[in-house]
Amino acid sequence: MRQNAGVEEGYRNSGGRQRLADGSGGETFVQEPVRPELDATERAISAAIFAVTLAYLWLFRRYTFLEPDEGIVLQGAQRILRGDVLYQDFFSYFTPGSYYFLALLFRVFGSSFLVGRTALVFFGGIYSVISYLLARRVCSRGTALWVATVVALITIPYRFEVLHNWDSTLWCCLAVYSAVRWLESSQLEPPPWKWAFATGSFTSLTFLFEQSKGAGLILGLGAGFVAITVLDRRRSLWKGTQGFEVAAGMAWPFVVTLAYFGAQHSLSLMLADWFWPLYHYTLANRVPYGYQNWSENARHQLFGTGSIGVRLVTIVAVSPGFLVPALPLIAVGLLAYWIVQTWRRCEPQAVGSYYVLICAALSGLLLSVVVGRADVIHFMYLLPLFSLVLGWMIEGRDIPGRIFRAVRPFLIAYTAIAFLFFAMPLLLRAINTPGKVQTRRGVISTPEDDQVIPYVQAHVGAGENILVYPYLPLYYYLTDTFSASRYEYFQPGMHTPQQAREMIAELSSGRVRVILFEASFWEKIPSAWPETPLAAIAHDPVADYIQGKYHACQSLSSPGNGRFLFMVRKELACP
Repeated sequence: MRQNAGVEEGYRNSGGRQRLADGSGGETFVQEPVRPELDATERAISAAIFAVTLAYLWLFRRYTFLEPDEGIVLQGAQRILRGDVLYQDFFSYFTPGSYYFLALLFRVFGSSFLVGRTALVFFGGIYSVISYLLARRVCSRGTALWVATVVALITIPYRFEVLHNWDSTLWCCLAVYSAVRWLESSQLEPPPWKWAFATGSFTSLTFLFEQSKGAGLILGLGAGFVAITVLDRRRSLWKGTQGFEVAAGMAWPFVVTLAYFGAQHSLSLMLADWFWPLYHYTLANRVPYGYQNWSENARHQLFGTGSIGVRLVTIVAVSPGFLVPALPLIAVGLLAYWIVQTWRRCEPQAVGSYYVLICAALSGLLLSVVVGRADVIHFMYLLPLFSLVLGWMIEGRDIPGRIFRAVRPFLIAYTAIAFLFFAMPLLLRAINTPGKVQTRRGVISTPEDDQVIPYVQAHVGAGENILVYPYLPLYYYLTDTFSASRYEYFQPGMHTPQQAREMIAELSSGRVRVILFEASFWEKIPSAWPETPLAAIAHDPVADYIQGKYHACQSLSSPGNGRFLFMVRKELACP
């Protein structure tokens, strides 16, 4: 018999605290977080959230702005299906999970743009449900629903692209949810093993899909559990074999990964690529905290045109981009507050432990963003968890201070208006897409006509090796071509001179007939990578080689004022 079985069966929701039926027709109040999984109504609401989120995100599947980053994982998965081995046959500076996960989806459902995009739809549904279940523990149903709505409307639509950031966030959300369930079940006798094992497994998977996020999560959850163990001695997280279970969960994904790459004789290459970002990534990718990635022209269009009323609406509409990076900073402050409150026994231990664990996890994830690239995009990737802070603030019950209670009604009104305004353009740009392009991976919708894909498909055979330089690997995937080098893209200032020499050596072999050269790429650097060394811009040996050995046949435009030159070797005639 479980010690708390009767308590679990008696749980009823009461606006962020539990009301326990005492069996005699009366009720007593128990200071415990809500357990929505135990209530049939809450389970039905969770299912409805998942279904509605899927229906909403379905509208975004075909839309693409042809962003530079999206094709990295898509094309990598395609190379794996061709028989290539990651790290050995092509380069990546992050862990392998996303490539092989997407390759598995392609193997099962076929390799198409919509398969990768449909996976994002399901990710979004899971994000919304987890956000609701975690928020509901200390918030009213209405507040938790608002948190889930913000996550559904904003998170994936903000950057609806197949990226390693989204599936790593999925495992991260599942890890935090499992950690909360492990914390809650620690009082049971015997404590169930599954949540400790799940916490370890999902945390490990987070690392294997993105090492910085996984490392931050490990640090945050570890600090949270240590703090709870010290602060609440009645809540033992290490009864019986639970330490072994969490360790086993952490270990098995690494064992599988190391065994696979060891069998492929590429273990040392894998480890070298995992540590590559420590020496090279931040040089060109360092940006101010919460950086918005706006060009001067975009900033002028947003704030320098239109009437005063239009500018005020614009400021409100874009303000969530500044609020979201503030949420994890608030979590750091709340972590200190709840540690003190729990130490002083000023709040129920279960409530304090919940906040300490969540805030510690958010603090670790904040650190992972700060040490990498602290722009608004990387905060948005973690909005399903950072949005919990927004829910706590809207609920207001556990936030201290008279000033906060006075401004809370204005905060509620502001967030409702601002996030809806923020979400509206994301939806409109996805459903109002004049451009339709037939690619070898299916039909896509673009905000403007794209001349590159039809021209390449007309003059380059499927499976041919070409070079898209420096940075738009999505063209490889959509045209069913492959990079002639180990690199799907090249970022001046981040990639090394040795890697540039490797690309030049491949081009010198004479086997690369066609190059797509983005003449407009250097215009993106000041806003996208403002810390790029000037020397890398002034002297790009790969670009110099291309201009000396290849000649342009056709100038092609792509969405976002992109300009590409279709080039062939000088001794060859244009097609």
